[in-house]
Amino acid sequence: MLGHNAHSYDAGMQLRFQYRVTLTPAQRIRAARVFGCRRVVWNDALAMQKPRKASNKLLGSPKDRIAEGPYQSIPKNAQLGKTLITVAKKTEERGFLSDCPVGVMQQTLRDLDTAWKAHEDSKAGKRKGPKVAPPKFKSRKDNRQTARFTRSDRWSILENGKLRLPKIGDVRVTWTRDLPSEPSSVTLVKDRCGRYWVSFVVETDPADDILPPVDGDQGIDLGLARFAVLADGSHIVSPKYLRRAEKKLKKRQRDLSRKKKGSNNRDRARIKVARAHAAVADARRNFHHQWSHRLTRENQTVAAETLNVRGLARGRLAKSVHDAGWAQFVRFCEYKAARRGRTFVKVARDYPSSQICSACGHRDGPKPLHVRTWTCPNCHTRHDRDWNAGRNVRDEGRRILTSDKTAPPTPGPGALRR
Repeated sequence: MLGHNAHSYDAGMQLRFQYRVTLTPAQRIRAARVFGCRRVVWNDALAMQKPRKASNKLLGSPKDRIAEGPYQSIPKNAQLGKTLITVAKKTEERGFLSDCPVGVMQQTLRDLDTAWKAHEDSKAGKRKGPKVAPPKFKSRKDNRQTARFTRSDRWSILENGKLRLPKIGDVRVTWTRDLPSEPSSVTLVKDRCGRYWVSFVVETDPADDILPPVDGDQGIDLGLARFAVLADGSHIVSPKYLRRAEKKLKKRQRDLSRKKKGSNNRDRARIKVARAHAAVADARRNFHHQWSHRLTRENQTVAAETLNVRGLARGRLAKSVHDAGWAQFVRFCEYKAARRGRTFVKVARDYPSSQICSACGHRDGPKPLHVRTWTCPNCHTRHDRDWNAGRNVRDEGRRILTSDKTAPPTPGPGALRR
């Protein structure tokens, strides 16, 4: 399986390609040591920073103090690296840090700094989206482990196709396609199922992926009974992967609940549950990739509604909403359209696509969910509710583009790709 996240920059686009790797038993032990060293450095750095930040917070801002006392300096990455890596691994207590590449531990400190910045920007209103919690201490029982190797670690791809990772060895990679350029970093990931992956970050030229222009545009009305109804009258059947796997998931979860906590049998049962959930997530992701690829390849412009998925997931249809995975599908369409020179338009969530007649433009008013067909009282045209909404979304996308012709297609925050 291959995946990548897309991020746009002025000079080009960074992509993240993901491949499955196979580790020998000895390499698994060495990888666990690298993950453990990374966790220790993270926790040691957080233990130094967190009390000082909490103490400074009690004093208030420097301009408007609410208590008396000295502000404590927060150690930066250079100081933390010298104290927690260079000096620490020479001691008996932290001597095991020599089993981990220095670049991985230094990258851990940079990741911690990024986590603090995201939290503080979220509190100050500089970061969009939901509030970001402060970084937490990592546990050896965490089911997902990662380690990022930078160029300073001198990792390399060998001529025989294996990947040489320092302190771990030469690991066998399942190459599903060639890398478009020289990677700048590689991340070793162990997921909840015990599978290992490597993720490469590469810089690509956006012109390499631009497709020739095509005529036509498409509107998408997302739903539950049918995954999507398109403006041209066709529809995408909802696969309902979670619903189809519920019986198996129920059995796996029941077996897990009967195992003694802390036992090896419980850990094996947990892995079976994780694998069952991973199979559902992988199938859903593959489905989203296939249709987002097809829609952005065959249409010059794709328009979709901006859904309040977080709100819908709190209602009685929560399981079906999560099973559909609308947000992931929209992200895939968004970044693929940007890569291919297509235009992706988001229609505001308050746009009444189900209330407007796509034939004459008459607004008929809100309708309960059980009403799937209706007749326009103005032009007497009979509409399928979802098809009519898809056409209205397409027309609204055209109107948005006409009113802002200078707006270039913008990529999404990132998504996985096959």
